Amino acid sequence: MRPTLIRGGRLLDPSRSLDEAGDLLIEDGKIASVGGRITGPDGAEEVDASDLVVAPAFIDLHVHFREPGEEHKETIRTGAAAAAAGGFAEVWAMPNTDPPVDNPAAVGFVRAEGERARRSRVEPIGAASREQAGEQMTEVGELVSAGAVGISDDGRPIENSRLMRRLLEYTQAFGIPVIQHAEDTELSGHGVMNEGVVSTALGLEGIPNASEAAMVARDLLLAELTGGHLHVCHVSTRQSVELIRRAKEEGVPVTAEVTPHHLALTEEAVRDYRTEAKMHPPLRTEEDRAAVREGLAEGVLDLIATDHAPHHYEEKEREFDDAPFGIVGLETALGVGVESLVRTGVLTLSELVDRMACAPARAMDLPGGTLRRGAPADVVLFDPNESWTVDPSSFESKAANTPFAGDELTGRVHRTIVDGRTRYRAEPDDRDAN
Repeated sequence: MRPTLIRGGRLLDPSRSLDEAGDLLIEDGKIASVGGRITGPDGAEEVDASDLVVAPAFIDLHVHFREPGEEHKETIRTGAAAAAAGGFAEVWAMPNTDPPVDNPAAVGFVRAEGERARRSRVEPIGAASREQAGEQMTEVGELVSAGAVGISDDGRPIENSRLMRRLLEYTQAFGIPVIQHAEDTELSGHGVMNEGVVSTALGLEGIPNASEAAMVARDLLLAELTGGHLHVCHVSTRQSVELIRRAKEEGVPVTAEVTPHHLALTEEAVRDYRTEAKMHPPLRTEEDRAAVREGLAEGVLDLIATDHAPHHYEEKEREFDDAPFGIVGLETALGVGVESLVRTGVLTLSELVDRMACAPARAMDLPGGTLRRGAPADVVLFDPNESWTVDPSSFESKAANTPFAGDELTGRVHRTIVDGRTRYRAEPDDRDAN
């Protein structure tokens, strides 16, 4: 593997409180040296990083790549390419495929396809229940042995309280989290957006905040009872934030994520029946958005995860009630974060990098998320000041279902390095000197 010497960038590593100009040397897939002027070995590839931030590459704990079963929406290969284009070195793929990832062979398939893609690392999450039916626990130990990094029925909640308790108890032996889509489906009913003034005006059935918060409350009690690691997906309500805040103060082993779209948008984006803004959980009120922003800034919500959920164009063109939930988010995550959080003063740029790279690594005890010497060489180079217009036709993802199409965002990825190898480079790129 050819050494890589990144010259003259802004080295930004919140895990080490590092923010200074300097060089970074990569050798044998590891960070070899950081800071100051570095004399590289003969034959090293030199990368000009002037005017760019050099940071730990991002980690996304929540993506949907649709393979096996719905390859017309996304494949592991195209999803991994989209992740690399977004600055992500590692992504965790949810198991709600068709068939679901509920056995060792399926886990092995996802891992093998991720390795063949040669882009971002794709780590499989195993199903919590067989066929994701919410009744019988999967063979968790066998899934972990095959390479599963967590357990979830995401796309559906684990509603059976006894099953949830058993999962939180059993997973402790393997040091993995139970990742929960927090929703009381009886309260959600057939809702298709947030319950409130906008849903009433549009004549659409709504999903109340209590649907999410009630399940968060139950799961926090079970995590407290068992001591198991609970990870709450895509928090969207002010009530959930407050419940998680209190639980953390009491020492409950819980981590939580929030998506870029819940940080940037409100239910107002659904007006005119915009199916590209239909997601699950739904976009909430301005009060809810303010609460999740505050929760992220304070560390109550640990990290940002995209919940990348690709769908085919024709599926999203249906009537609002019939269109599927979900949006793509990997290739817009940085820009949405800079635009909606950094430029508005909610987070500093260092804090945004922390929530997208360092915090996921801390939450799941991963070796990435740092530029520390000897760490895996997962590095992203991006321009935090570059403006660009979102054009879904240029996405690496197969899908284009984004509410940000046509928006001008700030902050663009120029290069993503995974395990010491460049897996994405923006074109044209005239910075390289070899």
